[in-house]
Amino acid sequence: MSDKVVLHYFNGRGKMESIRWLLAAAGVQFEEVFLTKREQYEKLLSDGALMFQQVPLVEIDGMQLVQSKAILNYIAGKYNLYGKDLKERAMIDMYSEGASDLMDLIMMYPFKPAEHKQTHLSTIEQKAKDRFLPVFEKGLADSHFLVGNQLSRADVHLLEVTLMLQELLPTILSTFPKIQAFQEKMKALPTISKFLQPGSARKPGQSLVKSMFLQR
Repeated sequence: MSDKVVLHYFNGRGKMESIRWLLAAAGVQFEEVFLTKREQYEKLLSDGALMFQQVPLVEIDGMQLVQSKAILNYIAGKYNLYGKDLKERAMIDMYSEGASDLMDLIMMYPFKPAEHKQTHLSTIEQKAKDRFLPVFEKGLADSHFLVGNQLSRADVHLLEVTLMLQELLPTILSTFPKIQAFQEKMKALPTISKFLQPGSARKPGQSLVKSMFLQR
């Protein structure tokens, strides 16, 4: 197995995009193997690389990691993006899970039938404004970061999901000044700035995954 970090997934956002974001924020270079044929997936299965027969798959530190939450937890722990103690980790997990819930809602949008898209978009807007964004706005009231006054995976996920929101609803953050300021500070971080540049491993808007393969 290579010493390099290698990501096995489809050429789209899906469940791998948050992993790309977190590695990029940590300044970790990685390679990607895009699954374009069923045979590639079947070979991973026959090689025993997919514990639960699902991607994403990340090769790192001599391991073959599956299950997106486990992968994100490992990367966050390895690169000091997971707080200084268990209490901070619990807070980071709560913020991260909230961001993930909102991401899942956004990621459903492209797959909705045309006649249901506007209704779903209204649902995204309502839940974002009433349930999710106020929590993050409050969390940023006294700090540049959500937990422990230092960068964590929760901050990376918040930047990712708010940028996703703005792709669909450009003015969604107009009443959330703390999140707007947070975005600008995050974008200025060298590793984040690099990931936001054209030609990076970041996938374009609405580049999601519609596939016969299982993901988690």
